Parts: sequence; structure tokens; C-alpha cells
Amino acid sequence: MSSFTKSTSFNRRALSSLAIESPRNSSSTVFTSPIGSAFASPRTQNFGGSPRPSTNRLKEISYLFQVLIIAGTIVSFLVIIAGGYLYVVPSLGQTFLGYNGALLLNSSVTENKECDIFDGNWVVDEKYPLYNASECPFLEKGFNCLANGREHDEYLKWRWKPKHCTVPRFEVRDVLERLRGKRIVFVGDSMSRTQWESLICMLMTGLEDKGSVYEVNGNIITKRIRFLGVRFDTFNFTVEFYRSVFLVQPGKLRWHAPKRVKSTLKLDVLDVINHEWSSADFLIFNTGQWWVPGKLFEIGCYFQVGNSLRLGMSIPAAYRVALETWASWMNTIDRNKTRVLFRTFEPSHWSDHRSCNVTKYPAPDTKGRDRSIFTEMIKEVVKNMTIPVSVLDVTSMSAFRRDGHVGLWSDNPLVPDCSHWCLPGVPDIWNEILLFFLFRQQVQ
Repeated sequence: MSSFTKSTSFNRRALSSLAIESPRNSSSTVFTSPIGSAFASPRTQNFGGSPRPSTNRLKEISYLFQVLIIAGTIVSFLVIIAGGYLYVVPSLGQTFLGYNGALLLNSSVTENKECDIFDGNWVVDEKYPLYNASECPFLEKGFNCLANGREHDEYLKWRWKPKHCTVPRFEVRDVLERLRGKRIVFVGDSMSRTQWESLICMLMTGLEDKGSVYEVNGNIITKRIRFLGVRFDTFNFTVEFYRSVFLVQPGKLRWHAPKRVKSTLKLDVLDVINHEWSSADFLIFNTGQWWVPGKLFEIGCYFQVGNSLRLGMSIPAAYRVALETWASWMNTIDRNKTRVLFRTFEPSHWSDHRSCNVTKYPAPDTKGRDRSIFTEMIKEVVKNMTIPVSVLDVTSMSAFRRDGHVGLWSDNPLVPDCSHWCLPGVPDIWNEILLFFLFRQQVQ
């Protein structure tokens, strides 16, 4: 079995079990009087001087005292038993649910820190892929590499295995039940749309009536459409995608701008369609692929903050401002309803001069693609937020998967593609990790 390993390592601490020891009563005294006699107060008169308690009175007081000791011991014992029950039984019960991996991850702790699910290896697993792309009506033809002529299918057989944690196996019926009545929203670029399509195809494998799943506006999946929403009618939930490649709002050209400026990107204003996202139960964001000179400066798009045109602002600096705008908007959502996740930058595998060499197997090393300034900025911004946000750090794990890209096996074989991913493929693994974060007990 081949494996490709991230360099960072972590310690593991096993979850210790709770041991409850029954208290022992060392007293061998046998009580023959009824309990009621302990509270009876027979009076004896002493006419000769100071009143003294009678022998019976002393026995009754002693008896009452021992009754209180026994009662206290029983109460203490019950408290210990209840504490042990609350600690052990819920854990044991949840372990047998479909997503038992959530407990395993929370239990894999080292120095009070959660085990890093993104530190691991790619391993061969014959149970993959999770679905047949040709049987999923919501998957774009351009991502179905096998149908487009790719001959070898080894890229379909890889599973992500964390070193010290467990990614829960995808149990479709369990997931469908957990999503009942929910609204899942992806916001971002075409990589987000790919992940959206992947999740829909994964979930459809659990349905006998495929006709109960439909796009809410009757749209066919295309690259440019602004909104797509697929409803799972039987379970009353939707999986939606909003195309917002920068997350912030494109601006109109100002009349006094330099000739090289054709458009602007308003870094301090979130995309105007943000009101469509806010009521979701689960919100998954991503942005990064469009933050390159070829899709900004080379086509005359520059940055704007307020009414000020920032011609000299670098792309990383602008990206940071856009993320902070997004973080400020997050204060408007209902934190008791909406769970928020941000997926990090997904590496491409273009070679020099934009050539695309898709390999048969994962690469043995990342050649620096496991690091991204965009990913680091996302982590820094999220760390300083008051709203809990989970970061899906797929950058490093995806950096090995040079074999997973579309390459020449798209609906347009004349245009190579070392950015997007074949489906089934790497985005399915992102979704397995996404589902873990959605269903685990605590958001970090």
C-alpha cells in the first residue's frame, strides 16, 4: 500500500475510562428499632436536680446519628454513579451512531489540543469511489474524467487517513437523516461549485427515488450561473451554491480613473447577494483562485476601498482586507442557528509555462504547494474572530494529489486543466471532512 505523508507529527493521548468504586460500609451494627422511634422523644423527669437524658434517649440519638451517616453515604454513592453515567454512557451510546468518528477525533487529544485531522497520509482504499459520476445528473460533464476518456482509474482509490484521528466513513443514510430540514450553502468560485456537485452526488447514492432530487429553478448546471439550488424533497433540505469568486463586491468604473482601470473590486463591501446566505444552517465559504494578476490587473481590475482607488495595493494585502470585510459581516448572522466553515486555498499543479502533467499516482512530495499565503491569512483572520468558524485546511492534503486534476479529460480536451478536479475524486474527501465538522459536538 502506497502512502504519501505530511511531515508534521503529533502525539496521541488515549481517552481514559472512568472507574467507579462502590463505597463500603464498615459498620457491623444491626438496628432492630423501627426508624420512627428515632424521632420519638419520650420524656423522663428528674425531680432531684439537673435534668439528664435517659439511657433510651442516648440510644435514640445515637441511632439517629447513624441513620444520617448511612443516608449521606447512599446520597454520595448515587452522585458518583450519576456522574459516571453522564460521563461514560453518552459517549458509548454515540459511538454506535453512524458518525462515531466525531467522537474518536474529539477523544484523540494531546496536551489539551484536538488532534489535527489534516495531518496524515493518502492510502489506497478499494471501497472508493463513493459514487458513479455517470449516474449523477447534477455533475458537470467537464468533471467526469472517466466518461471523457481517462483510462486509468487509480486516482479514484485514495482515502485520507489522519495519523492520530479518524475521519468517519461516509454513511449516506445517517447523513441524510442529519440533514433533514436543513439548508446547506456553498459560497465561492468554481472550486466551491465542484465541492457542491460532489456532495450532491454523494447524497444521491442513498435515495431510491432519484426523481425526488431536483434543481429548484429547473436550471442545468453551468459555469457562469449565479445561483444553483438542489432540493432533496424526501428529506426536506437543499444544497445551494452562490457564485461569488471574490466574496466582495465588484465596483463600477469611475469616470476620472486612469485609462488602465477598467473595473474595480470594492474590498470593504461584501457581495450584494450576501442577504441570500444569512439564513442558512450551514455556510461554507472559499475564495482564492481568482486572486491572481491574470484575473485582476491584466484585465484592468484594481482595488477600491471606500471612494479611494488603491492602484498600488498588492493582491495579498487586498485579500486580507476582503477577508476582514467578510469577518465583520459575520457578526450579522445568527450564531445559534448557522454553522460557518471556511475552506482554504486548494493548490493547482501547473508546471512551468502553464503545462499540465497529470500523473497516475499522487506525488511523493508537495514541492511547496502545501503552503499558501492565502491559507495563512484565512487562519489568522478566523483566529481573531468572535464568531466560531471552522477552517477546512485542505491545502496541504490536496498538494499531493497531482493525479486528481481534470487535465485533458474535460468536455474541452483542447484546453488542459490542472486547477479543477475530477469527480469522483479529491473534493469527495473534502466533503467527508466537511460532514465531520458539521456533525461534531464542538466548533473550535
